[in-house]
Amino acid sequence: MKELNIGANLIKNRRRRGITQEALAEYMDVSKASVSKWETGATYPDITLLPRLATFFHVSIDELIGYEPQMAKEDIRRLYRQLCHDFSEKPFAEVMGHCRDIVKKYFSCAPLLFQIGSLYVNHCMLAGSPEGRSNTLTEAMELFIRAREETDDVALQTQALNMQALCLLQLGESEAVLSLLFTQPAFMMSSEPLLASAFQMQGNLTEARRTLQAGIYQSVITLINLLSSYLALCGDDTASFAESRRRILAIAETFSLKDLHPSILLSVYLGLAQEFARRGDEEQMLAALECYAELVSSDIYPLKLHGDSYFYLLDGWLENTLALGSDLPRDESVVRKSILDSLAENPVFGPFANHTSFQNILRRLKNSLR
Repeated sequence: MKELNIGANLIKNRRRRGITQEALAEYMDVSKASVSKWETGATYPDITLLPRLATFFHVSIDELIGYEPQMAKEDIRRLYRQLCHDFSEKPFAEVMGHCRDIVKKYFSCAPLLFQIGSLYVNHCMLAGSPEGRSNTLTEAMELFIRAREETDDVALQTQALNMQALCLLQLGESEAVLSLLFTQPAFMMSSEPLLASAFQMQGNLTEARRTLQAGIYQSVITLINLLSSYLALCGDDTASFAESRRRILAIAETFSLKDLHPSILLSVYLGLAQEFARRGDEEQMLAALECYAELVSSDIYPLKLHGDSYFYLLDGWLENTLALGSDLPRDESVVRKSILDSLAENPVFGPFANHTSFQNILRRLKNSLR
């Protein structure tokens, strides 16, 4: 992020025009000493002089003073990575304060507002208390609302709307979620086949394949998330639960999610274990947790999004398309802690907490996450 830097910009523009401090001072009806002080940063030009200075150099006032109301995509990505690291290393309140300062500076930068809000959602568990977590989610929701207001990007508006709904859901505001999201479902046709056909028509087979790989990848992740949610709703319907479990594991196997996207497969195993725990099926719960622990203990680090031998054009798409590139939304140390807490602090596993097999799995996780 760049601070205001009028002095350096004045020097750069004056030299570009090939004029002296005296000549600029004469044009501006000020002393040479005033121009010298502006350029050294000792003082700033009077605000009423900025339009004349900008006109003289044929630049905008924002360019003249070095003000950037919007942050570039790469800068947002670097900032997010740094703030993720800060949340894992520094006091929560300190990092939140820093985030608020950034938000004030880039008040209308919708992509940044969205990412800061996402940062809050992904780290609210570090707030230290239920009240702190709720306050953080509320603050995140306000950023998503502002991001929607500040952008004309339909995709970003939709993402911000969904994140706003997620905050409401985590705050227990189910009625507000329905009011925000509920519309008559419509069939949405994917644009990837059309784009791929257009690329193919132009003879660009690489882009055609990349487009379809990205579409398939996103659809698989979406389908896994949908099936996971449906699995949790099966309740006492044993047949639906068993079939949903079979299908989600079959998709995971077919698309090699253990290597392609281990993070989402961890969520699948944990979700299954929780559902078996609710049903009182200790044997199946332990089997799911064994898969969970085995994956956690395997060679999946560092955790990053990536392609594989099938999705061999995906890496470039991830870097160029996603706001965070291949990075996950939380620092790996925070992810590791959440992996352990998902068992040790999860009330659904409370009835099994003292069972030997459960303790062995917990111990295995602790050893692998050191």
